[in-house]
Amino acid sequence: MFLWLFLAIQALFLIWVIAGAATGSGTPEDCQGLTGDELDLCNDASNVGTTIGVGLVIALWAAVDVILGFSYVVYRLASRRA
Repeated sequence: MFLWLFLAIQALFLIWVIAGAATGSGTPEDCQGLTGDELDLCNDASNVGTTIGVGLVIALWAAVDVILGFSYVVYRLASRRA
């Protein structure tokens, strides 16, 4: 049961990371009508924001995996016979 729950959580985080990274492609709506350096600056700021967002999702993913791992170890130790 734990394995399927773990794999489902991994799939959800993978979808979240892919969806978050995909939102950073193209020119943002806020940058429409800008030209030259202003357009470059707006695109760069959007890319930085996407990178930070994806990085935070990956950090949360790692934290959830650590918590799941520790809880599985505690469960296995508590349920074993002496």
